[in-house]
Amino acid sequence: MRATIVRTALVGLVATFAVLGSGSASAEPLGPIPKLDVQRYLGTWNQLAALPQPYNLNCARDTQANYTLDPQGNVTVHNTCTTWQGGKNDILGKATINDKVTNAQLHVSFPDVPFQSDPNGPTNYIVTAIAPDYSWALVGDPNRLSGFVLSRTTALTPQQWKDVRSAIRTAGYNECVFLTSPTPGGLNQIAPLCTLPQ
Repeated sequence: MRATIVRTALVGLVATFAVLGSGSASAEPLGPIPKLDVQRYLGTWNQLAALPQPYNLNCARDTQANYTLDPQGNVTVHNTCTTWQGGKNDILGKATINDKVTNAQLHVSFPDVPFQSDPNGPTNYIVTAIAPDYSWALVGDPNRLSGFVLSRTTALTPQQWKDVRSAIRTAGYNECVFLTSPTPGGLNQIAPLCTLPQ
């Protein structure tokens, strides 16, 4: 019952965000970092917060993205999570680098997903902020309709959260529209990011 209530609330939030937009404070398109080291970016990332999206409403916790290079030099994307029923959910896709100057603007596609099945589409994944040690990253799309806080670990220190929240604001997002993502050893509740203690 609780899972149904939470999912229903999330559906409402997604609908609200669709009407209000991302709550971004900037009309300029989301910009990339100056240079992404793709090799350092590969591997597993934990989702610690995100703008709610219809395609991830089935994920209750433990959301991860794993990136590897394929023989053609494209990035294989393997997203996984634990569902509300306690099962596992996963999807395989591909990311193509659209910006060879920064390597930080990509098109991510997933077969059989509406509007995301074309592997040669426009940029929909921008690394807009990243920690110097690649311990966390902030990614989104040009219009800020999506946004994800990714981390190499399942929890961030208070200083790292402070840096992340500053990066979110600098990127032109409203941090209140990001919802936390439960992870083992990390946050265990779903709540607006702006409600967390500073």
